[in-house]
Amino acid sequence: MNTIPRITEKDIQAATLSAKHVVEIHKALSDYLRAGLTLPEIDSFVGEKLRSLKCKSAFYKYKIPGQPPFPSQSCLSINDCVVHGTHTMEQAPLAAGDLVSIDIGVMHHGWIGDAAWTWGIEGVTQENMKLMEAGRASLTAGVAAMQPNRPLMDFAKAVQAVAEGEYGFYLIRGLGGHGYGKTLHAPPFVSNVVPAHPSEWPDAWRNFEEGMLIAVEPMLAAGTGQIENARGTWPIYAADHSMSVHYEADVFISSDGPVDLTSQLHDLPYIVGN
Repeated sequence: MNTIPRITEKDIQAATLSAKHVVEIHKALSDYLRAGLTLPEIDSFVGEKLRSLKCKSAFYKYKIPGQPPFPSQSCLSINDCVVHGTHTMEQAPLAAGDLVSIDIGVMHHGWIGDAAWTWGIEGVTQENMKLMEAGRASLTAGVAAMQPNRPLMDFAKAVQAVAEGEYGFYLIRGLGGHGYGKTLHAPPFVSNVVPAHPSEWPDAWRNFEEGMLIAVEPMLAAGTGQIENARGTWPIYAADHSMSVHYEADVFISSDGPVDLTSQLHDLPYIVGN
């Protein structure tokens, strides 16, 4: 099993500041997003905010096997795009009724902050508002379940009970959260769904432990838990092209329980651009 990094009380101050910068950029986006904006314009705005905070994008030029370097300052995912949307993909300007999920990753003095949020542009259908509510509520329930000396599985049980059990939507299979700190991705992997068999999530019965930093991120689609992803490209879509949302929080596991370093994201509006 891979070693899971843990941080000290001194380190948590730096990690908290990086998470704060992520929140600041999301707050700025809440005021900026509106119908008519293009993805290159939004990504340029994120880049400017990163520079103003003396941060760098943790995503730009990021590489994983089989993929080209990530081309954007942020992940920009519209409507049926679940995650990893780029400013270079074919996409019309934002329109009223769109759902916009933006994932921000910062690097500040060597420490990562990584969180995503979803907004509706000008106004949305009742179904899409319910989808956003489900995403926020499932994230809240999942974070509350991240108690020290309890299994990672508790997070998935809590998120699934809300997103699928209460709201009737679908969590995306095969994607999930991760440890982070001075690197963007570190163990453990944290699934949003209970595994169908042990090999699907080998870490499921590992415990949350004091000192862990974990970015947890429910991704929901209205009609399916399966994805569509063309080989050699970044954007991941809901397989049936139904609407999707993405919410992600940075969580520190303290001796007293989980601390959501990005909790102020919950104060952001559901609808922007009015």
